[in-house]
Amino acid sequence: MQTMIETRGLAKTFTLHQQGGVQLPVLADIDFSVARGECVALAGPSGAGKSTLLRCLYGNYLSTGGSVHIRHDDNWVELGKASPREVLVMRRHTIGYVSQFLQVIPRVATLDIVAEPLRELGVGAEEARERAAVLLRALQLPAALWQLPPATFSGGEQQRVNIARGLIAEKPLLLLDEPTASLDADNAERVAQLIDAARLRGAAIIGIFHDVAIRNRLATRCFPLAIPQGAAQCAH
Repeated sequence: MQTMIETRGLAKTFTLHQQGGVQLPVLADIDFSVARGECVALAGPSGAGKSTLLRCLYGNYLSTGGSVHIRHDDNWVELGKASPREVLVMRRHTIGYVSQFLQVIPRVATLDIVAEPLRELGVGAEEARERAAVLLRALQLPAALWQLPPATFSGGEQQRVNIARGLIAEKPLLLLDEPTASLDADNAERVAQLIDAARLRGAAIIGIFHDVAIRNRLATRCFPLAIPQGAAQCAH
């Protein structure tokens, strides 16, 4: 299987400037890799840095040590050394990210929000909307909502829009931060089916799944994280 992402000695420390510059280590010496067709669940207690690690892998946080390498267009790119433009291109074509919260432009219709990643890749408007409709239908979001902006939707409805938007472009690397949060059991299972289908298509998936049943359903293996030595003392 082709490796899509690997880290070597990855570390992340936050500086608490309002507390006299206290150093808060969150990640230390993270070495792992994920290949196509794998779904790796990040595991560990609260405070172990699971969401921080995902944000480092996406480039939202710059690491303070080590490296993140991502396979993009059959070339290895070190994320920390990539230019902002290179990171944007990688996000458009290679790295998909689904957060716990939907961030959208007000007054834009749900169908267009979900279709947007395809439009950015040059797919025509009609085809992009048709493919968005297929996903929204699979997630059982009522068609009556498709032309409405999702700002007033329930948390579960917004999360289904978020999932559809994150999966529609079928990117080869997917980062999922609690993708079934706010969902009931039936909708969580529908999301799990789409995530599993992405893995079977060959996506490399890294996720945080606090729902143990969903984690056991999706993960091909787990990667445990521990709270770094010194982090607890700093937190106090």
